[in-house]
Amino acid sequence: MISRLAAIALLLTGITVAAPRLFYSKYFKGSVPEYVAITLEHNGQLTYQEGKDDQNSIKLQLPESDVRDAFGLADKLGHFQRPLESGLKVAQMGIKTFRFEDGDEKHEIQFNYSQDENAQAMLDWFERVSETEGRFADLDRTVHYDKLGVNEVLVQMQIAYERHRLIGMEQFLPLLDRIIKNESYMHIARERASSLADIIRKPPPSQEKTR
Repeated sequence: MISRLAAIALLLTGITVAAPRLFYSKYFKGSVPEYVAITLEHNGQLTYQEGKDDQNSIKLQLPESDVRDAFGLADKLGHFQRPLESGLKVAQMGIKTFRFEDGDEKHEIQFNYSQDENAQAMLDWFERVSETEGRFADLDRTVHYDKLGVNEVLVQMQIAYERHRLIGMEQFLPLLDRIIKNESYMHIARERASSLADIIRKPPPSQEKTR
């Protein structure tokens, strides 16, 4: 670990210290979306993109526990320095890419299907991010353009939460608070939004890692 004096010296000389970064992408022709890319910085900053030239990428800050989980899995996988493809004859499920970067160190691996338990867990982690952003996009759209559809989206969001499929739920709070405070939304939607907001702000102990 860099000492405090060394860090100050680097700052004074204009040298930046590289921090580990994880990158994930999935390309599956014909799916919606066909391409997804997720970049996770070691400080918790996450960028979600649908398309290589996505001009509307989503940026959010993840809790330390989620970041620790992701980088812990990358450590178990040796920072992607060994093959992950199973070699089995299975259906095409999309080309997945894992990449680890840390300064001059860079390792990348691609696969269609892996039997490695840690690879499956890493893939599931990124898939949960994708599912979360899909739910966020649906809620954002209905809040602004389809107030009658808000409650159904909240129902699906609650189901996803109960199945532990959501990561970084704090990003939903501004939309949920907007629903709670605006009487133009259905009463049942406002109640459900209030319940979800309470869970996010004060999660049950057993659910803290799903935030």
